Amino acid sequence: MISPVIPAPGDVYITLLGRSTWALVNAYHAVLREKGLRPERVSIVTEKPYSVNASTAVEAIRIISEGYGFAPAIEVEVLPEADFVRAGQTIRSLAADFIRQGFRVAIDITSGRKVTVAGALIAVSLAGLDIRHIYYLAMGSVDDVAKPYMMIPHQIQRIRDIMEDAGARS
Repeated sequence: MISPVIPAPGDVYITLLGRSTWALVNAYHAVLREKGLRPERVSIVTEKPYSVNASTAVEAIRIISEGYGFAPAIEVEVLPEADFVRAGQTIRSLAADFIRQGFRVAIDITSGRKVTVAGALIAVSLAGLDIRHIYYLAMGSVDDVAKPYMMIPHQIQRIRDIMEDAGARS
C-alpha cells in the first residue's frame, strides 16, 4: 500500500506594522518581486495605536498577492503599545507555532517600530528558532516614498535579507 502524498506546507510571512503602512506594503511587494516568496500565510503584528491601519494593510497584501497569482491567509495580531516583552513573546510564539507546523518563517521588520523589532529579534534569537529570512526594505532616501513600490525609483530602494547577508559574511 502506498501512503498518500501530503504536500509540505510552504512559507509564512510575519510582518510588523508601525507608523508606515506604505513601508509594510512596499516591502511585501519587493519580497514577492525580488525574492520570489509566495507565503501561504501572512501575519501582521502591530501595536494598538497603529492597528487602525491594519485593514488597509490586509487589503493591500491581498491585492498584491492576487497580482502574483496566489491568495495567502492573512491574520492580524494587536499588541499593547511599546511593550518590548509582549512583542517578543507574541512573535516568538507565532514563529514557533508555524515552525512546528512545518512552515518556513520569514519576518519583515521594515515598518516595525524599534521596540517591536528589538523584542521580536531578541526573542526569536534566544529561542533558537530557525527563521529563514529577516527582510528589510532599505531606502536611500525617505523623500516622496509614500506611494506604491513600482512608482519609487528602484535605484533608491533595495530589499535586504539580513539572514542572507549574515551568512555571506560568516
